[in-house]
Amino acid sequence: MSQYDVIVIGAGPGGYVCAIRCAQLGLKTAVVEGRETLGGTCLNVGCIPSKALLHSTHLLHEAEHNFAHMGLKGKSPSVDWDQMKAYKDEVIGQNTGGIEFLFKKNKIDWIKGWASIPAAGKVQVGDEVHEAKNIVIASGSVPASIPGVEIDEKIVVSSTGALELPKIPKKLAVIGAGVIGLELGSVYARLGSEVTVVEYMDAVCPGMDKDVQRSFKRILEKQGLNIILGAAVQGVETTKTKAKVKYQPKKGGEEVTLDADVVLVATGRKPYSEGLGLDALGVTMTGRGQIATDNHWRTNIPGIYAIGDVIEGPMLAHKAEDEGMAVADVIAGKHGHVNYGVIPGVVYTTPEVATVGATEDALKAEGRKIKVGKFMFMGNARAKAVGQAEGGFVKIIADKETDRILGAAIIGPAAGDMIHELCVAMEFGASAEDVALTCHAHPTYSEAVREAALACGDGPIHS
Repeated sequence: MSQYDVIVIGAGPGGYVCAIRCAQLGLKTAVVEGRETLGGTCLNVGCIPSKALLHSTHLLHEAEHNFAHMGLKGKSPSVDWDQMKAYKDEVIGQNTGGIEFLFKKNKIDWIKGWASIPAAGKVQVGDEVHEAKNIVIASGSVPASIPGVEIDEKIVVSSTGALELPKIPKKLAVIGAGVIGLELGSVYARLGSEVTVVEYMDAVCPGMDKDVQRSFKRILEKQGLNIILGAAVQGVETTKTKAKVKYQPKKGGEEVTLDADVVLVATGRKPYSEGLGLDALGVTMTGRGQIATDNHWRTNIPGIYAIGDVIEGPMLAHKAEDEGMAVADVIAGKHGHVNYGVIPGVVYTTPEVATVGATEDALKAEGRKIKVGKFMFMGNARAKAVGQAEGGFVKIIADKETDRILGAAIIGPAAGDMIHELCVAMEFGASAEDVALTCHAHPTYSEAVREAALACGDGPIHS
């Protein structure tokens, strides 16, 4: 029987980061993972492969639509779909192999297989039982569907199946206008598919800043996506090669049938803890199927912790990573901390969309007195130079009395990278004036952040 200080169940971003931090803190650590490769959903069938396809198809779009305008003449490249998927797989291999190297470097044992917890302090994998003073559940999440829609990963696919389609569909229907649906919808639209996105809510990316939602929808529609809002999907009927999506307008009206070659179900994800034996163990769960934890990520069973998608909070890889490092600190007797008010969210379309903190509407609903600084990328020289100025902006929301930054949203080039300036500012309790008085290099996209900060005061310079 192997004995460890910590056994982590799951090698996704939360699990592998937790394990590395535990090892760095001098704890004998093992990770149980049943996949053939490390990295979980994110590295294998999520964040990383989708970004590889987004990058490839963005370059294709540039070649087809913008190169000639920049003086780059010649025939646009043809698409070798199998080679594009091979490139994606190469990127996956580089990343998952990197995690395996880090495990060896930090002397972390990889116990291959699927875990169950027969009792506190014990983890069973196959016929073997391992002992651990502490167990961290980081088992992640799986795609969720809706009533009347059965995923077969052939005609009706989840995000996993959408990354491995044997051919580019002529017609793709996407159920759900969230991050996954819009990113993968963008990929196939650039590849020539006729993409229709059906969303139950009345805006894309529900819960996001309303200004961003409106601009984002207009931009995506200009790129060729057909977006239908306020539509309740009733079901999907399939044949061997086709599908019919049936939906009804929420506000009333006749049922509409949408023909498609492939249907992507992008209606979110749900926590995955099957097979762990949590019911028998008596682990308290929430009404939404998540593992209940306290503010130190402890479950109600002593010595068992949980992090990432399997507990409450946004299902984001970087949120899980933060929790993984924090729980390692707690186990090692240090103070683990996650600031849930400063967790950015990013949509990796072109343009990118990034947000952090509270939205304008949420703060107004709370009765907070706020001021809003906004700057359009049309006033940013660098964005103009790369043809990404239209429709995008930076928006900063600050407390009216203290000027402290409470939230921000960016839609534009490199938004996912630029948002971190505002994350750091919020982490340190900075004011909009602090950002406005910080020298920003010219010409950069980040100048738009400074201009939005200036707009919270006396006004921007270039608008």
